[in-house]
Amino acid sequence: MAPHARVRAPELIGKGGWLNTGGTALTLADLRGRIVILDFWTFCCVNCLHVLDELRELEEKHRDTVVIIGVHSPKFVHEAEHQAVVDAVERYEVHHPVLDDPELATWKQYAVRAWPTLVVIDPEGYVVAQHAGEGHAHALEQLVGELEAEHAAKGTLRRGDGPYVAPEPVATDLRFPGKAVLLPGGTFLVSDSTRHQLVELAADGESVVARVGSGERGFGPDGFSEPQGLALLPDGTVAVADTVNHALRAYDPATGAVTTLAGTGRQWMQGRPTSGPATEVDLSSPWDVAWFADRLWIAMAGVHQLWTYDPATGTVEVAAGTTNEGLVDGPAPEAWFAQPSGLAATGDRLWVADSETSALRYVERDGEGFAVRTAVGTGLFDFGHRDGEAGQALFQHPLGVTALPDGSVAVADTYNHALRRYDPATGEVTTLATDLREPSDAVLVGDDIVVVESARHLLTRLRLPEEAVRVESVAHRTQRAATDVAPGGLRLDVVFQAPTGQKLDTRYGPSTRLLVSSTPPELLAEGSGTGTDLGRDLVLADGVTEGVLHVSAMAASCDDDPENEYPACHMHQQDWGVPVRVVPGGAERLPLVLAGLDA
Repeated sequence: MAPHARVRAPELIGKGGWLNTGGTALTLADLRGRIVILDFWTFCCVNCLHVLDELRELEEKHRDTVVIIGVHSPKFVHEAEHQAVVDAVERYEVHHPVLDDPELATWKQYAVRAWPTLVVIDPEGYVVAQHAGEGHAHALEQLVGELEAEHAAKGTLRRGDGPYVAPEPVATDLRFPGKAVLLPGGTFLVSDSTRHQLVELAADGESVVARVGSGERGFGPDGFSEPQGLALLPDGTVAVADTVNHALRAYDPATGAVTTLAGTGRQWMQGRPTSGPATEVDLSSPWDVAWFADRLWIAMAGVHQLWTYDPATGTVEVAAGTTNEGLVDGPAPEAWFAQPSGLAATGDRLWVADSETSALRYVERDGEGFAVRTAVGTGLFDFGHRDGEAGQALFQHPLGVTALPDGSVAVADTYNHALRRYDPATGEVTTLATDLREPSDAVLVGDDIVVVESARHLLTRLRLPEEAVRVESVAHRTQRAATDVAPGGLRLDVVFQAPTGQKLDTRYGPSTRLLVSSTPPELLAEGSGTGTDLGRDLVLADGVTEGVLHVSAMAASCDDDPENEYPACHMHQQDWGVPVRVVPGGAERLPLVLAGLDA
C-alpha cells in the first residue's frame, strides 16, 4: 500500500455532547487502535441519508475494527437543537456514536466544506483519506482492508466491541410518521417511516385499524424501507414512495396486496437511464407522489428532480429538473430543484415543497410542455419564519404542501414547527398554527386539517382558522463561515484519487465532469459552465464582494485489470455550495476534496 500523508487528526469537540454512547464522552485517545470513520452529516441532507445507508454494510462487516462516528453539523437553525438531533438519530436508525456539534467546531477543525464528508483516521490517530459526497463505499472497503492488514502487522490494530450503546426503545403507535392520505372510507393511511410500515388509522386519527408490512427493512411483498409519500390512484390503490428502497410501490386497501410499480431497489446514479419500463429504471429517494395531468408525479428528492409514472404505459421519465441543486425557474427540463419533498395538485398547478431552498414552487402547463415557477423562496442559504408579501416571506425546510378549498395552499413548515398558508390571489404568506413538532404533511378533512406531527409521532386535528396566528418575524442565513478569496483569479481544484486497484474509466471518453456556477451569477466573470477537467481557472468579477460558488463534480473509476473485459465501476459525485468573501490577501486557490487528500 502506498504511504499515506501523516496528518494528526484533531480532537472531536461538540457542544451538544454525545449520543449512542450510554452517556460516555469519547476522545480520539479512547479510539486508538481502531479505524475511525468520521461522517460529517446533517439530517436535512438527503445525500447524507444516502451515505448512512451506504455505510451500514461496512459498519456490520468490520464491527470489531471500525468505529463510525457521526459528527452532526447543522445547516438549519432547527438542526442545532439537541432534541432534534436525538430525534434524527432514532428516525434514521443511526447505530453508531454521534457527536452533536451545533457550532460546527469539529467541522472547522477538519476544514470540511460540504455535506456529507467522510474522514478516515488510522489506528495511530492520523487522517489518511477524505471523501465528499456519495458513492465511496467501495473505496472505503478497500482502504479499511489495507489499514487492517497494515496495522495488524505493526501490532497497532485493536479488535473488540465498539463504543455504541443503543438507546432504550419507546412504545408509540407511530414512530416518526412521514405522510398521510385520507382513504375513501374515512380512515387515514399513514407512512410509519421509522418502523418501515404503513398504518391505517380510524377516522379519529388515533386508533390503529391495520398495519401493512413486517416492520423490518425489506423489498418484498411485506417490506418497505422508510416509506414517505402516499397518493390515491384512479384505480383505488395507493401509490407509496418507498424512499430508501428507491422504488414506487402500490398498496391495495381492498386486498392488502403490495406490488412494485417502479424502481429496481437500486439507487439511480449519473449515466443511468432516465426513462423506460418503470420496473427496469432506477430511482433515487422518492419522497412524495401526487396525481396531476394524468400522471403520477414523483418528488425525486435524491436527484433534485420531478419524475412521472404513467400507469397506462408502465413507464417512468424525468419531467423537470437537471439534477443540479438550486433554485432556477423556467422550462421544466431546465429548472433546478433542491430536494423536492412535498407535492399537492390543484386543477392547473402542481405545488412543490422544495425543502433545501426553503421554497414553495409550482409546475404549470406552458404551451406543449411544463414550466417551473417559484412562489416563495430565494435560494439555498436564506430561511426563517417571516409572514407577509411572498417576495420577502421565509420558510425553514418545508416538507409538505396541501391544497385548500379556496385555491390557497397550506405548507408544512417543518423546521419552524408551523403550518403556514400561501394565497396566490393576494401573494401573501400567513401562519395558521405553531407549536407543532416537525410537521411533515397535512390532510384536509371537511373544515379541519389533520397534520402529521412527525416528531410527536401522531396526527393532530386542527380547525382551519379564519385569521392568521401572529408570530415574531425571524430571518436566518446558513452559519457556515465564508472562505476568504483574493480578487481576480481563483484556481479551483477538485481533488480525486481513485481507490487502490482502480483507475479513471476513459474507455468511452472523459470520466470526469465539473459544473461551476455562482450566486449571484455576476460573481463569476469567467469560469462558469460545464467541462471535463477537475481543475479550472476562475475569474471573480470586480465589484462583487461576496457570494456562493456552486461546484458539482463527478468521477467514474473502474477496476484496473486489463484482463477483465467487464471491470466493476463506481461513480463518485458531490455538490458543493461554498460561501466566499472577496478580500485582499485572500486565498488564490480553492481545493475541494472529492476523494483522497489534498497534497
